[in-house]
Amino acid sequence: MIAIIDYDTGNLRSVKNALHRLGAEFVVTSEHDVIRGAEKVLLPGVGEASAAMQKLRERGLDEVIPTLQVPVLGICIGMQLMCRHSEEGDAKCMGIFDTDVVRFFSERSLTDSMQTSSGSMLNSSGSMQTSSGPFLNSSDSMQTSSGPFQNPPSPTELNDLKIPHMGWNGIEELKTGLFDGVEDGAFVYYVHSFHALMCDEAIAVSHHGVDFCGALCKGNFYGTQFHPEKSGATGARILHNFLKL
Repeated sequence: MIAIIDYDTGNLRSVKNALHRLGAEFVVTSEHDVIRGAEKVLLPGVGEASAAMQKLRERGLDEVIPTLQVPVLGICIGMQLMCRHSEEGDAKCMGIFDTDVVRFFSERSLTDSMQTSSGSMLNSSGSMQTSSGPFLNSSDSMQTSSGPFQNPPSPTELNDLKIPHMGWNGIEELKTGLFDGVEDGAFVYYVHSFHALMCDEAIAVSHHGVDFCGALCKGNFYGTQFHPEKSGATGARILHNFLKL
């Protein structure tokens, strides 16, 4: 049985519909014993981080979730609440993932992007990763022309970048079984104004002016900033992979 954690944050209908399409059995609950007894746990959510974190605390879920031993998947704000801290409402989060959440193009967002692009993203052979940029091929399928890790945007470019980051974007540098059968550069659906800073626990990277963690993993804990339940066949594959972990 899969437990979808209900903490009164966002509409769960799309997540439930996605699991129905996969033929999965699930229960929507905030009961500690039910969550602890589940084989998989989903923590979805939309909204403001400090308010969402308060709702977890009111239900004692902030103490339950970090102790779970089964695969856990946080989606959108659910992933952010699994990080250390969010600039949104100055929220202390659960600290499962060793990174912080910042507003797009805030001082920390841009500083982190400059540090990343200046040399911390070397691959195992010591060469620099390349930068991303989607294009359409002759069959109109979305691909990326290269890998992530771009330079931070100039002031002029910042004026053209919208917040929230909303719509389809590519994911690259994919790791772990969560992305089995998903091609580098596959497109997923995002809606967010805050992002997790790049860290060693990143298992997918996207770019919107700055590089950010599209997905995170630490042990049995996973998180996606994008919405797999709204990401078509790619999202369905990712949810399928999670259910098989």
